[in-house]
Formats: sequence, structure tokens, C-alpha cells
Amino acid sequence: MKVEGKKKLILGITNISVFALWSFLIQTIDVKSVGVNGTELGFATINTWFHSVTGVNMTLYNITDWAGLVPVFICMFFGFIGLIQLIKRKSLLKVDFDIIALGIYYVIVISGYLIFEMIPINYRPVLINGLMEASYPSSTTLLVLSVMPTLAFEVNKRIKNTALKRTSNIITVIFTIFMVVGRLISGVHWLTDIIGSIFLSMGLFYIYKGTVLWNSAKNCRN
Repeated sequence: MKVEGKKKLILGITNISVFALWSFLIQTIDVKSVGVNGTELGFATINTWFHSVTGVNMTLYNITDWAGLVPVFICMFFGFIGLIQLIKRKSLLKVDFDIIALGIYYVIVISGYLIFEMIPINYRPVLINGLMEASYPSSTTLLVLSVMPTLAFEVNKRIKNTALKRTSNIITVIFTIFMVVGRLISGVHWLTDIIGSIFLSMGLFYIYKGTVLWNSAKNCRN
């Protein structure tokens, strides 16, 4: 398990590094003033081509926007589990390590969500309610891809019933695919926004998973 944890940590750090490189590239390669209100956009040729293919579907945008509350509720659910453990065990140190790590992880994810909303690297292809909004990385995609894998991980870790685990995992995968594809083809993000979110969210998740696996291996030795 220690080796597996190390592999996941390396994979996570690699994805974060790729995200950093990707963020640099989209600000330097094929930058043109083709965004909303003439704003600059990197990888302009492929981004504008893909956007012309998908068009804009505001209904799908609104559905995925509201469905973005699902990962928020999942964060709250695990926060509630942590609170119950804290009350019962009367010590933060006695709360399960993976739950504490999950709380820290969610804070980092939500912080990243807010930071990129306030620091626009580029803007959405369309105005939202008449306003220009930050587009990179796709914050909804980031939230979904960061939180939903933790649900699957915790379910597989804590639930013994095979049928229940399988059902939960199938629903999680279907929901995640729907959200990512829906966000992509709704036309409210550039293609590079979605790709950036995938790199960042996978990086953060694998660092979380690797940390939990590493700690479990250490406790097994003790």
C-alpha cells in the first residue's frame, strides 16, 4: 500500500505540474483577440473551431450549473461525518485520518475554485446574464472531478456490500461523465478550460488518495 500511495502522489504532482505548464501555454500560444468583447484567448484556432462545432446550449448550461450543487452536498455530507466523529470521540486526533485529510482537501479545492473565479486567465465564450465571467479552468468541472472521485474512494473504503458499492460507483461515473461532457458541449467554456480542469482536479485527487494510502501503510506497520 505504501508503494501504491507513492505512485499516486507522484501521479498527482505530475498532473499539477502539467496543469501549471498548460496554464502557461494557453497564455502564450496562438493568442488572439477572439474572445467575448475582443478579449485575448490562447490556442485560439482550436478553441474557436470547437466552439463553432458545439454552439451554445443554455439549457444544458443551466442543468449542469444546478447539478454542480451535488458535489457541494457531498462535501457537506463528509463534513457532517467528521463532525459526528469529533463529537463522539471528543478529540480531533481521533477522527479518521482520511476524513481529516478530506476536509483539508475540500478546502483546497474550494479555495482554488474561488481563486480562479477572481483571477481571470481568459473569459467565457459568451456573456452570462450580460456579464463577462472568468472561464479558466472550468470551476464546475474542477469541483465535480475533484469531489466525485473521493465519493467513490470513500464508498469503496467504507462499504462492504458489493452490490451497493457497484451501484454507487456506476451512478458516480455516469454523473461525472454527464457533467464534464455537458459542460464541454454547452458552449459556455473553451475546450482548453475543460482540459485545464481535468489536469488540476486529477492532480489534487491523486495527492489526496496517495496521502491516505501512505498513512494507512504506515499505520499497518505500526
